[in-house]
Amino acid sequence: MQTQSPSTSAAAAAAADDVETTRSVVAQLDGSDQRSANDKMATRVHKRKVDDFIFGKVVGEGSFSTVYLAKDKHTGRQYAIKAYEKLHILKERKSDDVRREKDVMNILTNSGSSLFVRLSCTFQDRGRLFFVMSYAKNGDMLSFLNSMDSFDITCTQFYSGEILLALEYLHNLNIQHRDLKPENILLDDNMHIKLTDFGCSKINNLESEMETLNISNPNENNNGKERANSFVGTAQYISPEIFYEIPTSFSSDLWAFGCIVYQMITGYPPFRCRTDYLIFRKIMNLDYSFPDEFHEDAKDLIEKLLVLEPNKRLGTEDAKRYTSIRAHSFYKGLNFDTLLKTKAPLSCPDNNNYYQVPDNLEPGLGPKQLTRLLVCDELYGHSSKNTNTSLPSTSDAAEGQSTTSCEK
Repeated sequence: MQTQSPSTSAAAAAAADDVETTRSVVAQLDGSDQRSANDKMATRVHKRKVDDFIFGKVVGEGSFSTVYLAKDKHTGRQYAIKAYEKLHILKERKSDDVRREKDVMNILTNSGSSLFVRLSCTFQDRGRLFFVMSYAKNGDMLSFLNSMDSFDITCTQFYSGEILLALEYLHNLNIQHRDLKPENILLDDNMHIKLTDFGCSKINNLESEMETLNISNPNENNNGKERANSFVGTAQYISPEIFYEIPTSFSSDLWAFGCIVYQMITGYPPFRCRTDYLIFRKIMNLDYSFPDEFHEDAKDLIEKLLVLEPNKRLGTEDAKRYTSIRAHSFYKGLNFDTLLKTKAPLSCPDNNNYYQVPDNLEPGLGPKQLTRLLVCDELYGHSSKNTNTSLPSTSDAAEGQSTTSCEK
């Protein structure tokens, strides 16, 4: 009888652990361990794999993922592909977040709404999960705000109106976005919006929607209780209830909406400072101001959205969402029913500046391709979050722009 050497046994154990880890990720994020053999065979016929795509450049990076602009080598169509490292997801305990993101994107894709980035398919290799999403070639709203300094009132009415339509749609599906900001608002071929990045989103149960909420003194003792909320979202757009014993709700998205309307008109968010901590203090104290000659109707709208008590924000008591916001004087003359078919006030950039993934690159995302992508990023600068090479990088954000954190 043959016996294994210690080194052979260790290698075998490590391999078994690796297999088990992969199975665990698949089970938690894909649910594939619960599918029948016939389902798996049917899926394999149509399912894409990493070698079916040519990866052109990095167009976005998050805490737990990298987004690439890639081309389907069979159809020539370009996609934004988000890649997650499986071991990183498990290590940081983000399995539920990634699964929730996939569930939300499936719901929105199946709904057929044009207001959201679509999820075309998902696949995986040994170490990564991939989300294949529609590509918005005109980049994000923050890039346009940076290049234009601010929007005029007509432009602000139009784009905030479309964001409101998106929030109505999301909330009617019992979905909170929880990281609404200009960087997560993309512009399609016709310069209409598409919301993206549902990594912080939450699907509400009807019974979990807030009832009567009041904000207590932030300096009061918490009696040793663990806080109901930990950091979710991006500092400048965080609603104040995140700092208290109050669950986030649809009203939290309305707070972020108010911040975005302010930023469209001024070019910068209402709460800004050198550090996140100081930003948080400003939010808790409702410490912001309006520039001289600020549009009066816009000011009134923002003041009714940036309210400390969540259930007192404009729109929260509407029998039908969000009729009171639509009826606000700031939107006088704006036809919400035809908005998505109306010509957008912003013009598309010069088509000659759009990046196209070359056909002669080798498909896949192995070491050689990753090295090429890294060199490309070093040569041309980090335009990760800017899908249009003619626009400034979103790293040149307003003072105090922070990254997203999603901890539940």
